[in-house]
Amino acid sequence: MVDEAGLAGVIGVDSAGTHAYHVGEAPDVRSQAAARKRGYELSAHVARQVTADDFREFDLILAMDWENLAALQQMCPKVYQHKLMLLMRFSNEFEEATVPDPYYGGPEGFAKVLDYLEDACEGVMEVVRKRALQYQAA
Repeated sequence: MVDEAGLAGVIGVDSAGTHAYHVGEAPDVRSQAAARKRGYELSAHVARQVTADDFREFDLILAMDWENLAALQQMCPKVYQHKLMLLMRFSNEFEEATVPDPYYGGPEGFAKVLDYLEDACEGVMEVVRKRALQYQAA
């Protein structure tokens, strides 16, 4: 979405977990398969854990669910707490507050997660695009 908006040189995106369970591992093969069906290639990605630098470096830090938001709030210095939000806050189509964990379900759960993520990320892009354009104009 960042590339499509022509903002690749302005906006950086990253992903990290709140725990070290899967650091260094590729995404779940079911996640990769669901993503591939929609044109996303995840095989080169490897998991990393959130670092202290992330809170300073990123303007938004978005959590998938309440548990991860709470973990981020505990790790995050008070001065950066305003950057923490639930991703689904930006959703336009879905009412759910959080993104469900599809790990213990079937492939349809991974497709549903992608539905949520695409919708919420479109909402994030609306906000970020405006901020980026204001930044470029300044």
